[in-house]
Formats: sequence, C-alpha cells, structure tokens
Amino acid sequence: MIELLQQLLGLTQLWLATAFAVFLRVGAAFLVLPALGDQMIPVRIRLGAALALSVFLTPLMIGELGGLGPGAPPIRAFFSEAVAGLILGLSLRLTVHALQIAGSIAAQSTSLSQIMGGASPDPQPAMGAILMLAGVTLALISGLHVHLVESFLRSYALLPFGDLPGARDLGGWGVAKVADSFALAFSLAAPFMVASLLYNVALGVINKAMPQLMVAFVGAPAITWGGLALLLVSMPFILPIWLASFEGALSNPLGAP
Repeated sequence: MIELLQQLLGLTQLWLATAFAVFLRVGAAFLVLPALGDQMIPVRIRLGAALALSVFLTPLMIGELGGLGPGAPPIRAFFSEAVAGLILGLSLRLTVHALQIAGSIAAQSTSLSQIMGGASPDPQPAMGAILMLAGVTLALISGLHVHLVESFLRSYALLPFGDLPGARDLGGWGVAKVADSFALAFSLAAPFMVASLLYNVALGVINKAMPQLMVAFVGAPAITWGGLALLLVSMPFILPIWLASFEGALSNPLGAP
C-alpha cells in the first residue's frame, strides 16, 4: 500500500511539474500573442485560454520533458520555459507588426496618415488598423488555435526544456526578426510606394507644363481617392502573402518569415 502511494505521489508530482512547465511557456506566449494577447481582450479570458491550452498540452508532454523525473528541476529550467514562450509569441507579434508598418508606409505615401489617426487604442493610421484587423481576422478564421497547438508542440524540438538560449543568440534572433518584419512591410506596401512615386512625377510634370494651375488642389483629392481604391484592389493580394509569412513564423519561430 505504501509503495502504491509512493508511486501515485511520484506520478502526481510529475503531472504537476509538467503542467507548470507547459503553463509557463504558454502563459508567456499569451502575453504577446496577436489576437489572443491583445489589450482589448480581457485578462481573465487570456488567462482562461492559456490554462485551457496548458491542460490540453500537458497529457501530450508527459514523459517528453527531460529534467522532470525524480527530484525538483532547477529554477533555471522553468525560467527557460518563460523565455521560450516569449520567443514564440514575439515571433508572431513581429509578423503582425509588419502589417501595421505597411499600413503606415502606405498611409504616408498616399496622404492618408491623418484620417482617423486616433480612432483606435494604438495611435496609428486607419490604413494600418484596417490591415492589422483584416490580417488577424484571417489568421483566426484559418484555424489559429489549431496551428498554435502544433507550434507549441514543435517548439519543444527547437527550444528544449531547460535549454536557456544565450544572450548573443537572442540578440541576433531579435535583430533578424525586426529586419525581416520591416522587409516584409516594405514588400507589402510596394504598390502604394510605386503609385506615390508615379503620382508625384506626374504632378511635377503638370506643374511644369502649367505653372498657373494650382496642382495641389487638384492632386490632393486624386491621391486620396487613388489610395483608397488601391487599398481595395491590393488587399486580396496583400493578405495571402502576409498569411503565408505568418504560417511560416508559426512553423519555425526561430527562422525568417
């Protein structure tokens, strides 16, 4: 009877330690995850979603996490779980942030940066808010919760339990991810930058040909309506490209999108 109780106690400790380690990774990721980790989502809902995902992942990770056998694992091992969760969440957050940067570039290029600039909690142009909302919505309806489970399970192969990344590796990864985010943003905003260049060149030619014409009064409504029309036409092409980068970040958070 005593031996059975000892085995039961050891199994209970293993389950609790595994659940705590999984929750540290999931909870840290939920602090910065897009959609599920946004400030507009109440904290109780985020906490409940993190607990539900941890309960789902814990049976899958029993016996898979090294260092959770007899004896208490070191604090450094649990600290590495929080760092791994932040890495996973920030990888996805920076990919979503590329949409905001692309929207800001497009709004500045088409003189739409001041329209509805303060209508959202974050001070950003309306075009950036529309792109972010559309991208996050597309990610959610594409099965973000399922992809998150796969990403968390895959993350233990990339970032094993107790393996704390070095500061130099984290710094290099962060710089590379920010650079990739800006590169993706410039790629998505390329149609607006090209249209802005053609518009300004045409405006200069018209002003040179007819100096007496107030081209600013004619060109301002044209670039405004042209920017809105270009947004309408280009969004069906921008969002699938971004979604492919987002799914790439889900499958390999340590790599480039």
